[in-house]
Amino acid sequence: MTYSPPTTHQSLLSDLHQQRRQLDALREIGQAINSAWGLENTLDLIARRTAQVMSVDSCSIYLLSEGRLLLKASTGLDQAAVGRGSLRVGEGLTGWAVEHNQLVAVSDAASDPRFHYVPWTREERFQSLMALPLVNQGHVVGAINIQTLARHDWRDEDIELLGLIGDLVAGAIEKAILTERLQRQIAELTAVQEVSETVTSSLYLEEMLGVIVEMTAATMNVHSASLVLFNQPEGELVIYASPGQRAEFEHRPHRASGEGIAGLVAETRKPVVVADVRQDLRFRDPERAKRQGLCSLLAVPLVVRERVSGVLRCYTRQPYGFSEAEVNLLSTLANQTALAIENAQLSVRAAVVQEMHHRVKNNLQTVAMLLRLQMDDPKAQAARPALQESINRILSIAAVHEILAGAALGLVDVRNLAERVAHAVMRNMIRPDQAVELTVGGDAPTLPSQPATSVALAVAELVQNSLEHGFADRGGHIHIDLTDDGAAVTLTVTDDGRGLPPDFDVHVQANLGIQIIRTLIEEDLGGTFRFARGAKGGTAATLIIPKTVDSSR
Repeated sequence: MTYSPPTTHQSLLSDLHQQRRQLDALREIGQAINSAWGLENTLDLIARRTAQVMSVDSCSIYLLSEGRLLLKASTGLDQAAVGRGSLRVGEGLTGWAVEHNQLVAVSDAASDPRFHYVPWTREERFQSLMALPLVNQGHVVGAINIQTLARHDWRDEDIELLGLIGDLVAGAIEKAILTERLQRQIAELTAVQEVSETVTSSLYLEEMLGVIVEMTAATMNVHSASLVLFNQPEGELVIYASPGQRAEFEHRPHRASGEGIAGLVAETRKPVVVADVRQDLRFRDPERAKRQGLCSLLAVPLVVRERVSGVLRCYTRQPYGFSEAEVNLLSTLANQTALAIENAQLSVRAAVVQEMHHRVKNNLQTVAMLLRLQMDDPKAQAARPALQESINRILSIAAVHEILAGAALGLVDVRNLAERVAHAVMRNMIRPDQAVELTVGGDAPTLPSQPATSVALAVAELVQNSLEHGFADRGGHIHIDLTDDGAAVTLTVTDDGRGLPPDFDVHVQANLGIQIIRTLIEEDLGGTFRFARGAKGGTAATLIIPKTVDSSR
């Protein structure tokens, strides 16, 4: 009689062998995970090692994103499907496993009613399939499936090993996802910061836009980017492109701003995603897309102050599904760009206006110089007083333009203006034997150029009157005081000269200078002008200028 070892002993040896094999497999996969860096590299290593240790023909990993399982790595499926193929939760065997949070294993996958063919994968070659949801700390992060070309009856040890692999890699995958997300957020914040630094730099507008387009392509990790600006007066498009596309637009005729995808984005004020521009009838230049190998498109509007000023676009060479996070990132870059364009255009306009004021001031000073030369002509002695008055008026207007040439907001500091004009008049008119002191005090209100010019001319006339009539044979003091109550600016010119004649009537006895003041202040600006005797003798002239001037005047 032959002795046979107990069946339990053989079973124990088999179990031990299986556990050792499983431990070796898990050790290999663990080492692979530890050596990986980045999500893509981690997923690729997990798929390859799993396929090796389980002796299968394909291992694929899907990640859950926005309700879909997106194929992110595979050893046996067509690589064209990676990043492109996807399943809805509940769709196909892998989607069913995720929806029900349980492993599924079938020997003849195609005959299973739950099976769903994923486009671009060429998985019709495979027969058997096992899929497992990847769960970490109670929530699903994706799924892993394995497939064989030949029919395979899955054993309990296969199911157990894939379950152990799933438990091991789920945490590692979620950690890699979080790490990539953090790195992407850092990259996005860095990109936004770099764009912000670019838009606040001293680059010219065209140079700045070129830099922004290149940074957009790099930040979005796409083939190329372009920026479409709406040229409002002509109703056309102006296009700035990354280097790879720039030559395509240099000789292309401008198109109307409502055409194509850019026109649609501008009209709806919403981002537009196109899966393949070569097949989309809204894309107006399919030949360019074919020449450059363009495929997917994301376009977002540039909006500033409720106005669409353009469209920012980025292209890929392969079919790509832009995520909500990527749409938000490009929209953020577009908002930064829209604000930059607005600020740059305002700066250019401000520079032009300031240069204009500078040139007007120079021209006025030239006219004043020519009048001074005329005054030196012995034949013009009788006209000297009139010429001097004209010079004072011209220099008063020039003072306004001199201040505006250095002003950033187009507003004039009235106190500074009054002081400049008064000193200029005194330099031109005061005699060596006159000792007249000038002081300026009170608030420092600001006014636009038109009312400021009127104030400058009025101050020149009033100081000139004081010097001519109040201090004709004596010295004294002139004081200019300003008050701003928010609604109006009050300017008072007071002197301690001889004062007004007892029977003086400003409406009857007004000279040319006073007539000019009344016309400028009362008729042009809708303000008030009055003369009064000073408390200590002399004369006090008061101007009240509304800060909001009636535009119909």
